[in-house]
Amino acid sequence: MFFKSFSFLYPSPYRILISLPAYLLLNVYFSRTLVHYFQYLPWDFKHLIRGQVYIFYQYYKDPDTIFLEITGGLILARALLGLSILIAVIVYKVRRRHLSVDDTIEEFLQKHNNFLPVKYSYSEIKKMTRGFKDKLGEGGYGSVFKGKLRSGNLAAIKLLAKSKANGQDFINEVATIGRVHHVNVVRLIGFCVEGSKRALLYDFMPNGSLDKLIFSGENNTSLTCQRMFEIALGVARGIEYLHRGCEMQILHFDIKPQNILLDENFNPKISDFGLAKLYPRDDSIVSLTAARGTLGYMAPELFYKNIGGISYKADVYSFGMLLMEMVGRRRNLNAFADHLSQIYFPKWIYERFDQGEDIELGDVTDFEKNVVRKMAIVALWCIQMKPVIRPSMTKVLEMLESEVELLEMPPKPAFVPSELSALDHGTRSPAAAPTMSLDGRS
Repeated sequence: MFFKSFSFLYPSPYRILISLPAYLLLNVYFSRTLVHYFQYLPWDFKHLIRGQVYIFYQYYKDPDTIFLEITGGLILARALLGLSILIAVIVYKVRRRHLSVDDTIEEFLQKHNNFLPVKYSYSEIKKMTRGFKDKLGEGGYGSVFKGKLRSGNLAAIKLLAKSKANGQDFINEVATIGRVHHVNVVRLIGFCVEGSKRALLYDFMPNGSLDKLIFSGENNTSLTCQRMFEIALGVARGIEYLHRGCEMQILHFDIKPQNILLDENFNPKISDFGLAKLYPRDDSIVSLTAARGTLGYMAPELFYKNIGGISYKADVYSFGMLLMEMVGRRRNLNAFADHLSQIYFPKWIYERFDQGEDIELGDVTDFEKNVVRKMAIVALWCIQMKPVIRPSMTKVLEMLESEVELLEMPPKPAFVPSELSALDHGTRSPAAAPTMSLDGRS
């Protein structure tokens, strides 16, 4: 279109107007809303605009063409203006959200400065991991790298993914693990907050996570019945400490084999507190806005509100499902099982016990048979449908440490796998996707 290069001859706002294409000037010239103001423009400026209009009209002559050009120009101008405003609003909201997240984290760090572990810079994190070379694994919450501290000790460094670095997951982990000191809970040794980059440093666990042992599908000689029982005891002690031994009641909401780490002596450590919640210890029922956890380990009350209120019994249910998988060394729900009755393992176990049969374990001693039977009975108590029937973790420990002959058989559980209940009701958990443990397994 026709442009005039005379904007330097006129001061603002005339400079803006004279720089417009001719068809827009034509619209300005004939606009009823602007005709009143047009008469007050300088004479030479009005003459220049009339010249633009005349040249434009002489070039096209066809009134329909002029109308189409004017209409198209106005639509284009308005569209560009709307797009510019939309982009500006989006940029403003994104910046405001990031500032809000940063302010929330900074406020949290200042408020809880007394119990926080060591704070590292991002450059120190990069140096510890040798430029993030030794990657242990990757999961929904980011990537885990092997690092080395100045003391020479190894560390597992979890670098939070940008999608998960929204501040809440970071605060959850630091607020919970930062105040917990127990032999069966992984130790948080440091953290990093630098802009959008956030990392958490833990003790390195050389034997990885429990799922690597029980789901390997191989005859793993390192996981004997006695060792499996000791791991179960350690996990139970860790959960009981979270529920009863801290100043605040800590509900984990994601107990599963992937989140149980094993040190060099196969001592279990509960990890991944990204979904954890803190409540006063006297709160028997807690509030929760949405279901959280991993399908297959989530308590039914997270889906069915009429079953009962949400409490520490949700962790008890998850522990029961974990314990059952340790007994069978397989996943509880397996659509490819050899027999139809074995698809849902807890149901198969209960029916065998109800018929007076034991679990087939191969060539094991009577002591080992009793250990496995005891673990299975405790697991069946833990996965009862109604929370009120499930034992507390204190009672679970008593049952595990007692003789199997003294244990009563629980009522028949209403077997509704949480995977199926979630799918039937269209429920999706915020953490239904596999989460990540410190050895990088998802």
